[in-house]
Amino acid sequence: MARLFGTDGVRGLANKDVTAQLAVDLGVAAAHVLAERGEFAGHRPRAVLGRDTRVSGQMLSAAVAAGLASAGVDVLDAGVIPTPGVAYLTASLDADLGVVISASHNAMPDNGIKFFARGGLKLPDAVEEAIEERLHHTWELPTGAAVGSISPRPDLAQGYVEHLADAVADFASREAPLAGVKIVVDGAHGAASHIGPEALRAAGAEVVAIHCEPDGLNINDGVGSTHVEALQAAVPAHGAHLGVAYDGDADRCLAIDADGTVVDGDQIMGMLALTMKRIGVLYRHTLVATVMSNLGLHQSMRAAGIDIIESSVGDRYVLEAMREGGYSLGGEQSGHVIVSRYATTGDGILTSMLVASLVASQGPLADLAADVKRLPQVLCSVPHVDRARVHTDGVLQAAVEAARAELGEGGRVLLRASGTEPLVRVMVEAPTDESAQRHAQALAEVVAARLAL
Repeated sequence: MARLFGTDGVRGLANKDVTAQLAVDLGVAAAHVLAERGEFAGHRPRAVLGRDTRVSGQMLSAAVAAGLASAGVDVLDAGVIPTPGVAYLTASLDADLGVVISASHNAMPDNGIKFFARGGLKLPDAVEEAIEERLHHTWELPTGAAVGSISPRPDLAQGYVEHLADAVADFASREAPLAGVKIVVDGAHGAASHIGPEALRAAGAEVVAIHCEPDGLNINDGVGSTHVEALQAAVPAHGAHLGVAYDGDADRCLAIDADGTVVDGDQIMGMLALTMKRIGVLYRHTLVATVMSNLGLHQSMRAAGIDIIESSVGDRYVLEAMREGGYSLGGEQSGHVIVSRYATTGDGILTSMLVASLVASQGPLADLAADVKRLPQVLCSVPHVDRARVHTDGVLQAAVEAARAELGEGGRVLLRASGTEPLVRVMVEAPTDESAQRHAQALAEVVAARLAL
């Protein structure tokens, strides 16, 4: 049986894979597992609950709240709020648990459930496995005064907005750090549709908001960080200094420069790393990135005297590596960026504010991004293959080694099996687009031929 929890919680088609009954059961199981681990000892447990704007989020949020309350947990329901907002509130309110109802960048019909532990940290794999194992157990539930309460608390979002404004002011060492910056915000009709523009304005920016009118059905629908074309046109049209695009739950962000060119997560991390090193807050001059980060980032950081530690793909694994070494900055090419001084998870709004502060103090985004090289990169997915043999098939490994030998230090080859599908991803970086395309296509053909199901 496949594991219920993926790299970012439970996710699937709402009301088919992710049902109200499953949400109730997960709430009950999570409460009991954490109680057994002693997390609630000596006090009445509390949880912070939030969701994105999907219509199914109302149903699933109510179900999770019911499950938690039935297990004796008091629930503070923050309503629509970004995932990192729930993480922040879980920590700042000293809550025992945080729960987010969201499928992030997925299309509207999907939804998901993810948990944060005390302190706003994602649950360890072992705890998620324990929750999954307990799903179908029968428990003696509390009665009377021991039953948990559910309190609507939309006011909690304001505390998160104030935290964001304080964080960017601290980072920039000045009040109104975004004064003079005009920024176009693509909210993906998601959880940051109102909070994102509000936080940027609170820090002094002039904001043009697009795709910030959620109706429950339009989240991520051709907009946001996975569809930046409209934002690329809007930034020069409005004469803005930059644009930023969030995904549905706003735990990641991509940027657009004044000419409409995309600045991805690798470039954002590189820009922040260079600044943090210069002001003395990049711990041990080290950045944590995933194995999918561009080779150009590695080359640029090496030239600047910054080391890179690689983690597995997924912001939870980036954070694990950061916590293990005490590092202050990490992230992914997709735009998940973690600055540990201010956040315990990827935070798209915070990232956009930090980037805007660099533009305010150092100049055009295009110039800042130019300091971080980006080699041509081709990523292709090969479906309907036996992913388990991706690193053991002799012919395929020989083809990979031949490509690596030809590219030398000027390129990179990575084959990665999907964690959930019969699919292998082939990634090639090379000095030219033609070379990257050629090697990626050749290796994809070998994968398809050798690993066919």
